[in-house]
Amino acid sequence: MTNLIPNKSYIHPSHKEVLEIKEEIWIEKYRPHTLEDVVGQDEIIKRLQSYVKSRNLPHLLFSGPPGVGKTASAIAVARELFGDTWTNNFTELNASDERGIDVVRNKIKNFARTSPLGEADFKIIFLDEADALTSDAQSALRRTMEKYTSNCRFILSCNYSSKIIDPIQSRCAVYRFGPISLEAIRQRIAHIADIEGLEVDDEGMEAIKYVSMGDMRKAINALQAAGLLDKKIDMEAIYQITATARPEEIGSLIDLALGGDFIGARTKLDTLLINQGLSGEDIIVQIHRTMFDKSIPDILKVKLMDRIGEIDFRLTEGANERIQLEALLAYFVLAGKGNDS
Repeated sequence: MTNLIPNKSYIHPSHKEVLEIKEEIWIEKYRPHTLEDVVGQDEIIKRLQSYVKSRNLPHLLFSGPPGVGKTASAIAVARELFGDTWTNNFTELNASDERGIDVVRNKIKNFARTSPLGEADFKIIFLDEADALTSDAQSALRRTMEKYTSNCRFILSCNYSSKIIDPIQSRCAVYRFGPISLEAIRQRIAHIADIEGLEVDDEGMEAIKYVSMGDMRKAINALQAAGLLDKKIDMEAIYQITATARPEEIGSLIDLALGGDFIGARTKLDTLLINQGLSGEDIIVQIHRTMFDKSIPDILKVKLMDRIGEIDFRLTEGANERIQLEALLAYFVLAGKGNDS
């Protein structure tokens, strides 16, 4: 992964030389190396550890949202199975980059047909974002999995298992990774902050948990970005660095609209779009999250959620975000007054 953190430089006091200090990206620095290090997926990790203990492995399919430990678990399995020779018996391909049938016929097939090195009984092919493979490529992969199963195991990772064809799913043990619990994120962030000499207050920790939405990568990236500015991290720093509106701001936007104050809600929307630089999709996602915390009648909530879904679809299709969000606020005003029919 490309290091996105700029190098720092300073002048040595005696030699007057400019020295470069390379910052390491924390999601790689603190990537789990063993299955025991993977947090938030206790039941799945126990089953994977049983595979390692038995020195045998079926084909695996890891499904779940980003940043929940799928890739880390796959690499950790290889490390623990093969030890020091794990890099010789493990290959990783990203199907979103190379998604055609030629990849399966050439790269994957050539690696699968060769014998494992050292004392390993089989090799592992890790296919990340496998749901990006074309249907033809998945059909070719099914045949490859079947033909070379004696000396090769496949670990497929995807966000949506429904996009993997049934013949592949039936050949794999399917593990569904859920979003990482907020408590697990809190513990991991506190651990990293302690090592890096950062001080995160309670409100800052709550903000990290809010912006992460169960994604450990988001949480660690937010911590590193805020930590580069100040060793003391608070709520304001997290929301500012991640371009996220505070939950109470979104709540105020909804309350103003439902209370009939369209101009006030529009002014609040301008603040979020212009002053804070949020995108329309960012705002619609946060409105959706905040709706479940609102004490409004269920039938009204259903109507509002239906309209939120409609506006979200329009935004993904390329509609003007300001017009669509103002239309959403207008609907909220009418719905609040009972004139939404």
